[in-house]
Amino acid sequence: MPAHAPDPKRWLVLLAVMLAFLPVVLDMTILHVAVPSLTLTLNASGTEVLWIIDIYPLLMAGLLVPMGTLSDRVGNRRILLTGLTLFAAASTWAAFAQSATALIAARVFLALGGSMIMPCVLGLIRKTFEEEGERAMALGLWGTVGAAGAAVGPLIGGALLEQFWWGSVFLINVPVMLIVAPTCWLLLPRIEQTTPGKWPIGQALLLIVGMISVVYAIKAGFGAKQPLPVVVLVLTFGIAILTLFARKQLRATAPMLDLSLLSHPTIVAGLMMAIVASGALAGVELTLAQELQYVLTKTPLQAGLFMIPIMAAAALGGPVAGYLSNRFGLRRVASLSLLISGAALLFLAQSDFHQPGALVPLALAVLGLTLSIGLTASSIAIMGAIEASKGGAAGALEATGYELGTGLGIAFFGMFMSGVFSRAIELPDTLPSALAAQAAQTIGDTYIVANQLGPEQAAALIEAGKTAFSQTHSVLLTTSAIVIATLAVVVFIIIAPDRRLPVTSHH
Repeated sequence: MPAHAPDPKRWLVLLAVMLAFLPVVLDMTILHVAVPSLTLTLNASGTEVLWIIDIYPLLMAGLLVPMGTLSDRVGNRRILLTGLTLFAAASTWAAFAQSATALIAARVFLALGGSMIMPCVLGLIRKTFEEEGERAMALGLWGTVGAAGAAVGPLIGGALLEQFWWGSVFLINVPVMLIVAPTCWLLLPRIEQTTPGKWPIGQALLLIVGMISVVYAIKAGFGAKQPLPVVVLVLTFGIAILTLFARKQLRATAPMLDLSLLSHPTIVAGLMMAIVASGALAGVELTLAQELQYVLTKTPLQAGLFMIPIMAAAALGGPVAGYLSNRFGLRRVASLSLLISGAALLFLAQSDFHQPGALVPLALAVLGLTLSIGLTASSIAIMGAIEASKGGAAGALEATGYELGTGLGIAFFGMFMSGVFSRAIELPDTLPSALAAQAAQTIGDTYIVANQLGPEQAAALIEAGKTAFSQTHSVLLTTSAIVIATLAVVVFIIIAPDRRLPVTSHH
């Protein structure tokens, strides 16, 4: 039992932190439907588009753990309010960015603000709700807001783009922050227990520099944008920095990221599921948004509506996963959900989106539900494998897995798409070689080049681009299906048989 009376304002505090958390999650997915209009307005290259989308989850992945540690030292309230202010300012900058580079820079600051908000939200829920049942309920509500926010992101993005310019998808954060920041300032406790000690900023920088170097090398390598020696050099540098970070963590008495947790096979299985499932979800949504708008010429709002089944079903996955894991054991639920999502991807790869019928929305719903069950199962695996005192460290590790999965998913899907697309496209012979080289990079580039041509040439080029993108889409979904099915087998082998949830023993 808690030693003192629970905070009478605790449900209001929960409301305030959930509102603070919402724009951060929305920003993960709201851009997916804005990509085509943003690409054409800013004349952004395929690589620039990937960085605009990707810099946010990647930096968040590097910053979540350091910011979580910092908020333990300084207090959640101060870090949260700083994060909210920064997020509002960066949203305004992003909305009015005049070039791709300016938008990438604004997204860097959005990630910085977001990484201050995310750990504080969890920290405040942990501190405000001391009674276990209430805390489980509060975390459940928080998880639903997270899933629902990511789910409606493309829909809100689409609705805004129908009425306004692409910058509106960022500007919407500002009024939300103007309500949330004063509410948090009033409601959150002024006095908090903090952890003494220095904040290891050097370790934080190592983690971020190492991760971004590795991802940059992967992108530059796949996109063949840089000569091979440069790619190898950057990749080696990134791996060396991350190795140094890992060694520091393993030696430290109070490490920033508790890597000793990785000695639990179940936690490793959980992390693999978190990275692959969140990566697949982000990558599939991004590919779909482009297919629907570039190839099927749907408006952003129509694209958002088409994607509702995948998102609505994903929002339901959490509670379903908890129930099923209690009934049938984590091992079966985790591997079976991955196997079914692989099958759904395989079906979508063969489907004709021009005539979706009832089966395509159904397959999208199955995919959203099973990937979401996989994500929740990964959370159950990680949290169930450790004692309560390490909950914070495990939570940080898991959140990093999600963000890293989203970032890498978008990076790999984007690179893979670009590679397959440039091989699949059959360009008209009359196209000058410089324009041909640009048009073959991504479907966005095809449209940018088509804008510079006469009507007949433009129509022929766009048709070639659409055909190539549909082939690319199909190859991409088939490959993802194989990866996820393989993971299902790996998870089945790693997770110990019939691992019931520790939760059931409390009742």
